[in-house]
Amino acid sequence: MEDLEFMQAALRLAEEAAQDGEVPVGCVIVRKGEIVGRGRNRRETAKTALGHAEIEAIADACKNLGGWRLWDCTMYVTLEPCPMCAGAIINARIPKVFIGAKDEKCGACGSVCDLFSMDFNHHPETHFGLLEDDSKKLLTDFFLALRQTLKDRPKWKKPE
Repeated sequence: MEDLEFMQAALRLAEEAAQDGEVPVGCVIVRKGEIVGRGRNRRETAKTALGHAEIEAIADACKNLGGWRLWDCTMYVTLEPCPMCAGAIINARIPKVFIGAKDEKCGACGSVCDLFSMDFNHHPETHFGLLEDDSKKLLTDFFLALRQTLKDRPKWKKPE
């Protein structure tokens, strides 16, 4: 398989997430041409802030490979990782990350900040834009549909 095919696999996971009402983010981790970890957003269904695609894929890869160091793996993710996920990538020692779409609101690989360039002991190489349009479209379509669904619902307000 090639980079494009691996990102397509991540996009399929993102589509599954969207079908379950989750923000459509998908992630695969690859070692020696084989997918060893898969993940997709599950924050709503699992009721946890830790239910991010990257965290799930890292956990899956660690389980499948029998260790926490993923230094010979590559990650493919449809949306730029947040600070939590970027930290997990650093801690797992993943050397290369392919990212579909940038996240201008929460991206921690160059958009809002760049944890990968900070003084940590590991600095993953990043590649932006692989299937970027497909990743963006999936996110845009999801949030348009969500806004339509929520349009008539009463807005939640913090108690005063």
